[in-house]
Amino acid sequence: MGLPALEFSDCCLDSPHFRETLKSHEAELDKTNKFIKELIKDGKSLISALKNLSSAKRKFADSLNEFKFQCIGDAETDDEMCIARSLQEFATVLRNLEDERIRMIENASEVLITPLEKFRKEQIGAAKEAKKKYDKETEKYCGILEKHLNLSSKKKESQLQEADSQVDLVRQHFYEVSLEYVFKVQEVQERKMFEFVEPLLAFLQGLFTFYHHGYELAKDFGDFKTQLTISIQNTRNRFEGTRSEVESLMKKMKENPLEHKTISPYTMEGYLYVQEKRHFGTSWVKHYCTYQRDSKQITMVPFDQKSGGKGGEDESVTLKSCTRRKTDSIEKRFCFDVEAVDRPGVITMQALSEEDRRLWMEAMDGREPVYNSNKDSQSEGTAQLDSIGFSIIRKCIHAVETRGINEQGLYRIVGVNSRVQKLLSVLMDPKTASETETDICAEWEIKTITSALKTYLRMLPGPLMMYQFQRSFIKAAKLENQESRVSEIHSLVHRLPEKNRQMLQLLMNHLANVANNHKQNLMTVANLGVVFGPTLLRPQEETVAAIMDIKFQNIVIEILIENHEKIFNTVPDMPLTNAQLHLSRKKSSDSKPPSCSERPLTLFHTVQSTEKQEQRNSIINSSLESVSSNPNSILNSSSSLQPNMNSSDPDLAVVKPTRPNSLTPFRKAKALYACKAEHDSELSFTAGTVFDNVHPSQEPGWLEGTLNGKTGLIPENYVEFL
Repeated sequence: MGLPALEFSDCCLDSPHFRETLKSHEAELDKTNKFIKELIKDGKSLISALKNLSSAKRKFADSLNEFKFQCIGDAETDDEMCIARSLQEFATVLRNLEDERIRMIENASEVLITPLEKFRKEQIGAAKEAKKKYDKETEKYCGILEKHLNLSSKKKESQLQEADSQVDLVRQHFYEVSLEYVFKVQEVQERKMFEFVEPLLAFLQGLFTFYHHGYELAKDFGDFKTQLTISIQNTRNRFEGTRSEVESLMKKMKENPLEHKTISPYTMEGYLYVQEKRHFGTSWVKHYCTYQRDSKQITMVPFDQKSGGKGGEDESVTLKSCTRRKTDSIEKRFCFDVEAVDRPGVITMQALSEEDRRLWMEAMDGREPVYNSNKDSQSEGTAQLDSIGFSIIRKCIHAVETRGINEQGLYRIVGVNSRVQKLLSVLMDPKTASETETDICAEWEIKTITSALKTYLRMLPGPLMMYQFQRSFIKAAKLENQESRVSEIHSLVHRLPEKNRQMLQLLMNHLANVANNHKQNLMTVANLGVVFGPTLLRPQEETVAAIMDIKFQNIVIEILIENHEKIFNTVPDMPLTNAQLHLSRKKSSDSKPPSCSERPLTLFHTVQSTEKQEQRNSIINSSLESVSSNPNSILNSSSSLQPNMNSSDPDLAVVKPTRPNSLTPFRKAKALYACKAEHDSELSFTAGTVFDNVHPSQEPGWLEGTLNGKTGLIPENYVEFL
């Protein structure tokens, strides 16, 4: 039930019922006053809490914005860049949200607290003042009335009339005050219905505006969230792919660390204890030493792993001789003496073990350094890019595209190894090859066929995209924009031998068909890159850095699949050759020199037979003789050095030219441009420098020459022969 109405007519009677009704209204006003007072207090606490929340969220956003991801390697994939940028995007969203929250907080004080305080002060406060006045008039009226009624009737008539008039006047004033008080009470009761609720509505509207702003921010953030989700999934997939590789390498390193050393620019390097003479005797100081066989330079860096800092200045000496110390000649074990050209006396060094001393002794005696080359599986080398090899790949592709193009997890799900090996033995057997010339029997599962295709590619003597181009492909994948990546990879693909390029084209056309059916088989371009990157573009040495570059191998495969028609069906814009650079420099002295690209990392191959060596040397010699007789033939010199893939000699088709022997002509050459060395094996020089003993290098696009007694590599496009 609601409150009964206060009738103005009851003010004159001032009955007990009127007083009870008035009292109930006063109680309601008092209740409302207390409630508004608590509400104002809670509102201020809420605003304070919102300010603290906003401050905390801003601090959180600032922390996100300040953190920077550091990825392993010298470049990041697009997915890694997206993930690295995500923290700044999160911070931006949070800041925008908090900006709107601050506006809401500032508005809340104006639309909620101020109106409520005003209503409580002006309306409820006025009603309280009216009540005080009413109570005072009531007391005054009742007192005068009682006094008037106690007058004696024996008083004079004039006195009685005067007393009656005074009572009537007080009664009239009390009646007017009573009417005003009732009016005020009812006014406040009615006003609170809107003046009290309206500020609350305005405050809620501010909240709704804040939440709607958050909804709009979420909509705007949607595209980046989708992209980030895909990037996170791709990165997780790459992590799962590389984690097993890193773990496998770690186990190999545990089992036999010497067989998995990193290829180093130094012939030998490691920790040695060097005997140093002091005024109080001798001491053995730990040094990290490197030895370069070509220059005979020994560099000694005093370094203590426990303190993590250098213990003195570096020292370099030129090796004169190295002699093993006999056990009975010194108290220490594993010692050897080194004599230097530029330092008097003998330097006594202690290796870490007998095996370590043997390696140092072999290196300093001029023997070949012990490097670890990438060892493929035992079956590697049995597969070739010949007619049988192309036939096997075509049969596998035909079977997949006709019978299993829509199978989920195509190429990702592996077959049973014994079945895969059995299928490969059938396909690779020349005696039975004709029996399966047209198709692979339906008894073979699709996962067995796809595994056989991948296994055959891994069995090739080297990766399909070749060791010598591996770093160049990785470098192309690290370029900043997609157009540059595609252009560089396009150029590199056309530098591959003909059969490698043909096989790669056959495979990429097929993988493009697989990717076109990704809605059924779930194998997107990114997933295919994860599967085929390590197979087609594996590095020549197993290192953690190489494993971290697997993600860029995957990107190369993705680019090949997405752009296979352009890459394989059009000729790339090839870089200028040596002679063209020379002619263009004559035409314009302002032309910019080509960039000095990073030299690919390769290994020297052991010569297999004298007859084959002489045959390869004759190829190099004939090309150089043609260069000397006709300068324009320089344009074709690089192609002359490439092995003939159509040669009848199978070794010539797959083995790179070996290091030139004494039959290779050595000539002088002049630098067209200046170049700064990026590796210790390269030479730094200025334009016009003349080199001696210039001859073809084992590295594609590089020559070997001598400058000031130092032999090193020279970019082929930077010089002209004299």
